[in-house]
Amino acid sequence: MTEDDHSIRVRTLFLSDFHLGTRDCQAEMLLSFLRTYDADVIYLVGDIIDGWKLRKGWVWPQSHNDVVQKLLRKVRKGARLIYVPGNHDEFLRDYIGANFGGIEVCEQALHETAAGERLLVIHGDQFDMVVKHAKWLAHLGDWAYSLALFLNTRINAVRRKLGLTYWSLSAWAKLKVKNAVSFISKFEEFLVEEARSQGATGVVCGHIHHAAQRDIDGVRYLNCGDWVESCTAIIEHYDGRLELVRWTEAVAAQAAESPAPEPARPVRLAKRRDAVVARAAGSKAVA
Repeated sequence: MTEDDHSIRVRTLFLSDFHLGTRDCQAEMLLSFLRTYDADVIYLVGDIIDGWKLRKGWVWPQSHNDVVQKLLRKVRKGARLIYVPGNHDEFLRDYIGANFGGIEVCEQALHETAAGERLLVIHGDQFDMVVKHAKWLAHLGDWAYSLALFLNTRINAVRRKLGLTYWSLSAWAKLKVKNAVSFISKFEEFLVEEARSQGATGVVCGHIHHAAQRDIDGVRYLNCGDWVESCTAIIEHYDGRLELVRWTEAVAAQAAESPAPEPARPVRLAKRRDAVVARAAGSKAVA
């Protein structure tokens, strides 16, 4: 029996911001998610490959190659895979409309759920004024984010030793810094208005690494999050229900539910027990 026999089948997967090609990509967590879920349709909602970082230095461990191979295997098994490029993999925008071995490259897409909802699928960098009008500032922001992730790794190494849970420095900053909160709010408003202008009832995006699922002025807003920190995805079930999955939390919950393995008995104690049993048996034989 293969691992695929144990997978959960869903109608649609929406995934974004893998940032393959960087040390920050949590490829092993992503692989465990891809082994768990299969889908009829998979949307890759931008920043799957980090072209910005790869231009500066090649980082491509085996786990990143395994992610690509896992997705290609799903295509070979019949899944439809639609790739909507983002700003970090914008080089693929030169191939809009192309089909590479079953992978469709689209600038954006309209997805209809089983419940009849029409969702605009778009990365979202088109509505980030910094990326659009001050690319040098976007690169500076990317450097600052990488620094935050570096510090985050060190902070959480200390927290693990203290028995504390994972804590995200950059996520904390996004929620606490007034300008960041304002930026996220404006970004969401722009995406909702774009969805409404295209006759969609909702929007699925990525880009800002801030997973969300909520209603904004009558339009469903869904952000896939990322696989750098939050490890999140949007799932459409066969009844049309949309779910935001936080994979690190799901894995932690599964680990908590699994029975703890029985501790191995020390060899010295086991030998002592066997000796006692043997002596007792010998005494009975003499009696």
